[in-house]
Amino acid sequence: MKLDALDKQLLTLLQKDSKQTNKQLSQQLNLSVTAVFERIKKLERNGVIKQYVALLDKKMVDLGFTVFCHIKLRKHEQEAITRFEAEIKQLVEVLECYHVSGDYDYLIKVAVTDMEHFREFMVTKLTSLEEIGSTQSSFTIQEVKNNTAVSL
Repeated sequence: MKLDALDKQLLTLLQKDSKQTNKQLSQQLNLSVTAVFERIKKLERNGVIKQYVALLDKKMVDLGFTVFCHIKLRKHEQEAITRFEAEIKQLVEVLECYHVSGDYDYLIKVAVTDMEHFREFMVTKLTSLEEIGSTQSSFTIQEVKNNTAVSL
């Protein structure tokens, strides 16, 4: 789907605040409410807008300890990769998982309460996955930038 300038403006506004009404959006874009509604529906239908979410302050919900883990798999066969990816998706502590190039196979972002919670996660969940050969973890000191919006 090719995005025009109005689509990009609309998406930028929605990324800043998706709770804006179609009327508010129409005023900012100088379009009718119906035109805004139709554009949003088209963007949703075409998968440009995947979902609407509430972004939480992880510290306020007692999950302010963020850890990045590099993971090497034991085997690189399709079956092992598929099994690992299915299992990692089930771990609620894992916020993001990327298959990456380089020395490691995967990079995951984990949100836990504290070091003790992370240790429990590592021992009882992550390292118990059969496909994992090794892990290396980095603990965040301070979040400098965390942006969910993409620049259009």
